[in-house]
Amino acid sequence: MNTTAPISPVLAEVVRSGFTEGHHRGALVVLAPDGSVERALGDVTAPVFPRSSNKPLQAAAVLRAGLGLAGERLALAAASHSGEDFHLDLVRTMLAEHGLSAAELRTPPDLPLDPAEAEAYLAAGGVRDPVAMNCSGKHTAMLAACALNDWDRTSYLDPAHPLQRLVREVVEEASGERVAAVGTDGCGAPLMAISLTGLARAFRSLVLAAPGTDGRRVADAMRAHPEYVAGTRRADTWLMREVPGTLSKMGAEAVQAVALADGRALAFKVDDGAVRALGPVLGRALELMGVRAPVVARIRSAPLLGGAAEVGKIRATF
Repeated sequence: MNTTAPISPVLAEVVRSGFTEGHHRGALVVLAPDGSVERALGDVTAPVFPRSSNKPLQAAAVLRAGLGLAGERLALAAASHSGEDFHLDLVRTMLAEHGLSAAELRTPPDLPLDPAEAEAYLAAGGVRDPVAMNCSGKHTAMLAACALNDWDRTSYLDPAHPLQRLVREVVEEASGERVAAVGTDGCGAPLMAISLTGLARAFRSLVLAAPGTDGRRVADAMRAHPEYVAGTRRADTWLMREVPGTLSKMGAEAVQAVALADGRALAFKVDDGAVRALGPVLGRALELMGVRAPVVARIRSAPLLGGAAEVGKIRATF
């Protein structure tokens, strides 16, 4: 029996000085407004770890647990923040508001995710810290939900914990799939595998949910405060700010999910995890979906430098 996995199609190529020096393979799915599959490249039914693209669903779970977050606080609960001062200040504020301490965070000590912010943080005397880690908003919200419900706070990352059972419930409902596998994310939280089609379906469900429901509250907070979801120099922020009604969230290992206001949605993963391919692939997919906005070209741009000069680019191939 042949058990060799099918080879994924090339989603992007690396072109330097007119020479193609590399390729990024992966899978991508686009859903039509009615939720049907409009375009599929590669295997979009196989389970993947969505990584931080699952954060909006994790945020919806803390709301289901009764936590009354809104506005910037709810956006930060769904964030992979850049570690800018306003991110770290709000994490600390939220910890204090819920009677929590930074010592309770199970995020690994880290530097800000944004390289420019990391440089400034180190120059100011900062050290690796759980609050600076990009998932600290999510973990603060999880701890706050535990405090509200008198759930054990030391084991809040255990997949069997009541909060993580709620997360799984939300993921399965929104994606329309059973979780195929459970792993551990970079921040230590349980990571639940679904297909790219399920991920796109989940984002679509958040955007189209009735006003006031948990999923819609998360989507509305993220879209109203996109700088808290990512940062001032991040594609998710640019897209949600400049294309009204769009919900966007990237994840590690080059995962991306987007839903538009009319119910169209996309999700993709680059097999080799190269985040540098995210922008070109996302920009091209948005173009094919008919999104016409200057931000699309900005996101799609991925120049390669030779010395100080631009000598090539990473470009989508579909």
